[in-house]
Amino acid sequence: MRFIGITGGVGAGKSEILQYIRQNYECEIYLADQVAHLVKQPGTKAYGELTALLGQDVAGSDGQIDKAVMADKIFAEPALLERVNEILHPAVKEYLLERLEEARASGKTELFFVEAALLIEGGYLALVDEMWYIYADEAVRRERLRRSRGYSEEKISRIMASQLTEEMFRKNSDFVIDNSGGLEESCRQIDRRLKGCGSAKPACKPDT
Repeated sequence: MRFIGITGGVGAGKSEILQYIRQNYECEIYLADQVAHLVKQPGTKAYGELTALLGQDVAGSDGQIDKAVMADKIFAEPALLERVNEILHPAVKEYLLERLEEARASGKTELFFVEAALLIEGGYLALVDEMWYIYADEAVRRERLRRSRGYSEEKISRIMASQLTEEMFRKNSDFVIDNSGGLEESCRQIDRRLKGCGSAKPACKPDT
């Protein structure tokens, strides 16, 4: 089984790449953002630590941590962001490693994928077998974000400035998928990389 990290800048098209992989290969796919939601559910260690740090009022009437309230607290006191990350990032990593061991033990999964924009910064290079970088030209990314998310140029520039440069992504990746053009060409690149892995109507596990 191959443990593969998938990363890339905003608007690079990571979601469509993962959708193709999900439909065509024996795999398990986890999105770090969704895992972060799971690990802060009521009753978890991270939930207790976050409510202790941010106050009980960070939880809504349903008991779930309210993302908007948490964001407001961090905006009012930016130093909290690092402390929140110190709680969530290890919890996400622990969850993923547990799922990885389960997948290995089952012997049914050929490919185990984790996707996040911050995999490299988060120390996953030491964990994955391969790091894939989904690349797309900046002009293409900007157009995608304007069209699909309605982002302003200012917002796009701000997000891009906060992420790794193309040079750093490439330097720390084992494989680069150029997703600037059509998805068909990107899929051919993936198929060449994964040659030998099963692909006929696989029982892929959906994102958790």
